[in-house]
Amino acid sequence: MLTGTHSEAASYEFTTLTCIPGIIHYNDTKIQLLDLPGIIEGASEGKGRGRQVIAVAKSSDLVLMVLDASKSEGHRQILTKELEAVGLRLNKRPPQIYFKKKKTGGISFNSTLPLTHVDEKLCYQILHEYKIHNAEVLFREDATVDDLIDVIEGNRKYIKCVYVYNKIDVIGIDDVDKLAQQPNSVVISCNLKLNLDRLLTKMWEEMGLVRIYTKPQGQQPDFTDPVVLSADRGGCTVEDFCNHIHRSLIKDVKYVLVWGTSARHYPQHCGLGHVLQDEDVVQIVKKKEKEDGGRGRFKSHSTAPARISDREKKAPLKT
Repeated sequence: MLTGTHSEAASYEFTTLTCIPGIIHYNDTKIQLLDLPGIIEGASEGKGRGRQVIAVAKSSDLVLMVLDASKSEGHRQILTKELEAVGLRLNKRPPQIYFKKKKTGGISFNSTLPLTHVDEKLCYQILHEYKIHNAEVLFREDATVDDLIDVIEGNRKYIKCVYVYNKIDVIGIDDVDKLAQQPNSVVISCNLKLNLDRLLTKMWEEMGLVRIYTKPQGQQPDFTDPVVLSADRGGCTVEDFCNHIHRSLIKDVKYVLVWGTSARHYPQHCGLGHVLQDEDVVQIVKKKEKEDGGRGRFKSHSTAPARISDREKKAPLKT
């Protein structure tokens, strides 16, 4: 419905059996949407091809968890538990814990604030369970034991998730209002095509995409095909913008001219560390090639060798 791609839909559950890709055209950008088969309890252990479905979700930028609004909240808890069992952390940020293994020196434990969930002795016990006897641990927040284990494992994926409640046309208005007020939630009705525009807006906000338009020198900006950046994928600086176009472009950049909300005045001369914002216009100014032989009227146009020793020696005159 959002992409124009046909996906099987019926009144019974688990109608989608394979991954069906589609493209959403929104705000001059193309967003790929994958319709995955539903997962059941025990999917993290391989039931119902659950591992294959979850593997695709791990590589995404945003998870849309489609739920039935007419059913209880137990389905949401079951799905969240299955995703967390394979290392997916929904709507969470990485813990502020510095952890580094060392070859010698034992375990160094420090914190910048009082801890209520973990102490030094418990940290030692957890590290010894992982057979780590030399490491440096620094807590910058009051983290839990699970947060410490996630940092030690190092294979957790922190991803944003939007809970989409479908079939709101079969429940009361009070229940719809209750679901809509929950954090990271959107209520829709695919049957009546209700609130789909709000779903697209929510997706755009959560993904944090930044559109950058290019401006060739002496020409008007190109507002048809923007360069799309994201803070979660690479960053939104001028250097990231140049690398997105081509890796070899960064060494030829002298400075850039920026128009938009990130500029203090129009245009603003910016360096590679300038952070771009949505709908900025960027013009890249390249370095000029250095010319040898002086400048202006002092420039030498002769093709003769510069050094006397390199010149061809003439044969001596016969007397």
